Amino acid sequence: QVQLVESGGGLVQAGGSLTLSCAASGRTFGTYTGGWFRQSPGTEREFVAAISQSGGFTTYADSVKGRFTISRDNAKNTVYLQMDALKPEDTAVYYCAAGRSINFRRPAGYDYWGQGTQVTVSS
Repeated sequence: QVQLVESGGGLVQAGGSLTLSCAASGRTFGTYTGGWFRQSPGTEREFVAAISQSGGFTTYADSVKGRFTISRDNAKNTVYLQMDALKPEDTAVYYCAAGRSINFRRPAGYDYWGQGTQVTVSS
């Protein structure tokens, strides 16, 4: 079992920055792919970014590429999402996830989820 807890969400003005953290407990998080997803009311959960077990490979949704950076510190069992140049359309609940599937761009590719943290970007 892996337990995930997100933190770092909040209210920020457009153009601002936030850093989300996802702390894992239980089995070593370093053996799992780490992912970030987001969901707004009435929409499906959307892929944001993913990072490989070692951190050597990262991938992003086109909507956040160049603005968001995913990273991890396996010694701390933590994955991060640095969000810069935030836009109102980035407003959502952000979830971190852990999994071992190659389908890392889909929610079904993950086995464990955090409870989510709200990010609100005002215009």
